[in-house]
Amino acid sequence: MPSILIIDDEPGIRLTLSSILEDEKYKVFTSEDALAGIETLKREVIDIIFLDVLLPKLGGIEALERIHKEWTLVEIVMISGHANIDMAVRAVKSGAFDFLEKPLSLEKVLTVCRNALAIRKLREENKTLKKISHFASEDIIGTSVLIRNIREIIKQAAESDARILITGENGTGKEVIARAIHQCSLRADGPFIDVNCAAIPENLIESELFGHEKGAFTDAVQMRKGRFELAKSGTLFLDEIGDMSLSAQAKVLRVIQEQKIERIGGEKTIETDVRIIAATNQDLDKACDEGRFRQDLFFRLNVIPIYAPPLRKRIEDIPLLLMAFLNQSKREITLDASALEELTSHDWPGNVRELKNLAERIAIMHQGNSINGEELIKLLNKRVKKPKNTGTEIDKLESKLALFLEQSFNEAKENFEKCYLEFQLLKNHGIISKTAEAIGIYPSNLHAKLKKYHITAKQ
Repeated sequence: MPSILIIDDEPGIRLTLSSILEDEKYKVFTSEDALAGIETLKREVIDIIFLDVLLPKLGGIEALERIHKEWTLVEIVMISGHANIDMAVRAVKSGAFDFLEKPLSLEKVLTVCRNALAIRKLREENKTLKKISHFASEDIIGTSVLIRNIREIIKQAAESDARILITGENGTGKEVIARAIHQCSLRADGPFIDVNCAAIPENLIESELFGHEKGAFTDAVQMRKGRFELAKSGTLFLDEIGDMSLSAQAKVLRVIQEQKIERIGGEKTIETDVRIIAATNQDLDKACDEGRFRQDLFFRLNVIPIYAPPLRKRIEDIPLLLMAFLNQSKREITLDASALEELTSHDWPGNVRELKNLAERIAIMHQGNSINGEELIKLLNKRVKKPKNTGTEIDKLESKLALFLEQSFNEAKENFEKCYLEFQLLKNHGIISKTAEAIGIYPSNLHAKLKKYHITAKQ
């Protein structure tokens, strides 16, 4: 519902205009002077202002110039019972959409409203398209059908506050997509707050999300705002949402439903105003079936699904991405046919992150202005030459261990520990006591880690 603010010191004008506009289903606010109107603008989202020229405290033309400077998308219609050509020209030059003389014509008022809303919508769409064009070229690089589809979803979802769930393997650029959505949205001027749910210990995740009051627990030496508060008027990105505990999931679901939070140890209810974008590398459908993820939360988050494809499914984008990463390093290097063949035949288990690491390696270590396939193979640092889908389970795990150098520290640490435990369990025939003894930890600690990573083992 479009919102209209009427600023006029005559009660009769305010009443008449309000009645006309409310009959047309507009949401109407009124103020008797410009300073009160500016306070309303600070609290409410306004589409159109009807602003009288002669006002107490702050004149209409001066108010027009101030409002137009701070609220650039608001359309302002000047009204006056003492209008002249010079005044109208000055108003339009100062940013007024139109200038109406009193007594106001019902038909003219409604026509101006419709035209002003149409112009506002065009300006917003143009602003969004410019943002999308920028991020499509700067961050979401590629010409593949899959990437074009992602750009189209961002374009369609940009102006809404609908929750988005981004799925895909590690290193596919899920956070890049989330940031592009934020920057293309109407919340772009607000903060983008990211939370890596996998990197925060289970006993701290609720404090991180909702904050805590001083003295809420032993280490709470002062009040601390949570990520929901910090993301006010912006976007909250919940990365690796599949690793969040069931307890935290329940509280996030409640926040989504009620749009309110309470800090740990606090009694005050705090209104939230955030757009939630979540991401995961897990199969949440399977996690719901296994009871590891709340189905009701999954449905709440998965309003607009986006799939971030692995690099091997968009091989035509690989040369473009590599060139973009090399340009960031201020290097201009050409690829010969053999290098292109090697790039497109490689599996890219680390996805875009692995490709970016390769670009940095080339920029630092390669001396020439061109590169061939043999040179590229050396810089790819291939360590595993086993054919696909062959070898024992232990062979496959050994292959996975070689990939961690392409990942971030926290991601590599988590994935290595999981892979290491799976490897040791297989090596020790799934016997927990024997495995614990072999790796030098207590069986109870091993049980806890297996539960954390959802690893099952026979006794």
